[in-house]
Amino acid sequence: MGMFDSFKARKALIDHRKGNIAAARAAYEALYADGFINASYMISWSYILLREGGEENYKKVKEILVKAQKDPTLTEQQRGDLLVNFAVADYKLGNTEKAVELLERVHQKTPKGETYGALGYVLIEQGDAEKALAFNEAALEYDDEDPVILDNLGQIHYRLLNNKEKALEYFNRAHELKPGQIDTLWFLSRYDLEAGKKDDAIEKLTTALEGRFSPLNYVTKATVEEEISRLRG
Repeated sequence: MGMFDSFKARKALIDHRKGNIAAARAAYEALYADGFINASYMISWSYILLREGGEENYKKVKEILVKAQKDPTLTEQQRGDLLVNFAVADYKLGNTEKAVELLERVHQKTPKGETYGALGYVLIEQGDAEKALAFNEAALEYDDEDPVILDNLGQIHYRLLNNKEKALEYFNRAHELKPGQIDTLWFLSRYDLEAGKKDDAIEKLTTALEGRFSPLNYVTKATVEEEISRLRG
């Protein structure tokens, strides 16, 4: 381990940024197998694993991020990213309460758009409408043009408060700012179906399929594909 491993890590990170995910993933795995501890590649690898999904990948995320904390060059920015990804993995493994606690700690230390969005969504999943609404309304004060925050508020009113009219206001605002946002398109397609506009719903869902799904999406790619197939059938 040493200079050569550092070179391989930099190359893998470049591959990752260029979209060569398979090459980057293979390099990250090899570096990890060699015992090379470097937060940069380990955090980047965790993003890949989170997007791939699956219980084993989520467990792997937690494993590698615990080791990444031992990197003496770990920056505060990296530590924040590391803890958010760790919390997301916890959430996907069913440890929602632990995920909320960790995200709250990270957010209290360094409030930013990413933590507002992630914590805001996990609070929705936790099911406490009052707490989720209060947090996401505060998030909107922080940034009233963040499409993730607007979508979170739409989901609170749609899923937790059963106020579809109010939810639609937020979904429309989110859609204007980010037309390709996956969850927003999913919920807007529900309104289309209620209005008898099946073709419009299919169009929105087809657009959603072009997006990059994440572990903090309400719907999975498979769910969207199945819905399109159902509507076309």
